Amino acid sequence: MVGAHGYAKDEKAYDRLCETLNKARRAKMIPFKQIRDDGFSELQESYFDSPQSFIEAVRYSAENYKLDPQRVQPVRLYVWCEAAGMSNQLEQVSKPYGVPVLSSGGFDSLTVKYDLADKFKQHGAVKIFHIGDHDPSGVHIYGSLDEDVKAFMVGSDTNIEFTRLAVTPEHIEQYNLPTAPPKATDKRSFEGQTVQAEALPPDILCGILADALQAEIDLEAKAELEAKEAHERNKLLQWTNTISFNQ
Repeated sequence: MVGAHGYAKDEKAYDRLCETLNKARRAKMIPFKQIRDDGFSELQESYFDSPQSFIEAVRYSAENYKLDPQRVQPVRLYVWCEAAGMSNQLEQVSKPYGVPVLSSGGFDSLTVKYDLADKFKQHGAVKIFHIGDHDPSGVHIYGSLDEDVKAFMVGSDTNIEFTRLAVTPEHIEQYNLPTAPPKATDKRSFEGQTVQAEALPPDILCGILADALQAEIDLEAKAELEAKEAHERNKLLQWTNTISFNQ
């Protein structure tokens, strides 16, 4: 709504929108499943109804057998999104390449950055595409992320690179994005007008991400891995057809 229709992104507009949508869902004008809410989590162990349900789960796993697409790529890619609500949208673009989307939701904890730095050390080369607001918070989040993660990787042989993918001053001019002055109370260093990442229409943002990923991907190596994956999947499916349980 912000990117496509110019809806205001401030607390008053957000509260009004939430209240309107809640009323519409209570009135059954909007199906509940049409709205995603990532604010709830449930931790529970998985169970099987019977041996047959276990066998069906094995067959389902075989049907969905996939190899890590990035294991044959020269650089391990990640997408880091400042707004958690945009992660599902971006994942639709990155998923075919096996590129995970990390969402931060503001200033990340030091523990999160330390753990991710430890994860990045497993690879020879890592590149992180960052998507966030063009405002004091967005700029400082990106700078802090770059500085802290690299500091935690001192002594590692991993070559790591952060790239600010969006929103950039070039995007603001190219797409004539709506701007607003920085908050008068925010004294952090920042030049120019602010722009929210949501101001970029979803199709344009996804196109920017797709172009960036495709420029890094070895498509020939990807195709070879997919052929290997298909062959192994078929062999696994043949094997699952022989599974039975006799009490």
